[in-house]
Amino acid sequence: MAFFFFGMNQSLDGFVDHDRFPFAPGPRLYRRFVEQTEKLSGSLYGRRLYETMRYWDEDQPGWDADRRAFAAAWRKNPKWVVSRTLQTVGPNARLLGTETEAEIRRLKVELVGGPELARCLTEWGLIDEYRIYLHPVVLGHGTPFFAGPRPPLRLTGTERYDGDVIRLSYVPA
Repeated sequence: MAFFFFGMNQSLDGFVDHDRFPFAPGPRLYRRFVEQTEKLSGSLYGRRLYETMRYWDEDQPGWDADRRAFAAAWRKNPKWVVSRTLQTVGPNARLLGTETEAEIRRLKVELVGGPELARCLTEWGLIDEYRIYLHPVVLGHGTPFFAGPRPPLRLTGTERYDGDVIRLSYVPA
């Protein structure tokens, strides 16, 4: 069976609002995201995060080598999108139907995107690991990393990136 992880950037106060983070990831963390994306079998997204990630569908002026590498990796991976409102999705993406839990159990790919989607997968017992990239910023509001009750977790690893960001890896206890 494939491995599901839910990983996102998070503020010190527990929010995942990427539009409000006051800075971009440093070079070491960005390289980590590129390497992680290159290894994926595919990605599972909620509507809001999928729409944010569509930024990577088209090259942007001024991208450096890591951003071009991330875009290439993101484009090549299949994407599944859970949405009640989207009618179409972009290249290499597919909308999931009304039997979301059954379809996701069949997919069990490697990446889960979006706190609301992760809440459902947590309830269904489908997330194998939580990866929190903790940034030294307080946002005050936004979408919490854990959109529902927090499952009992056990810390399995930590890693520091670019001096300020810490990745915390947890598995269900």
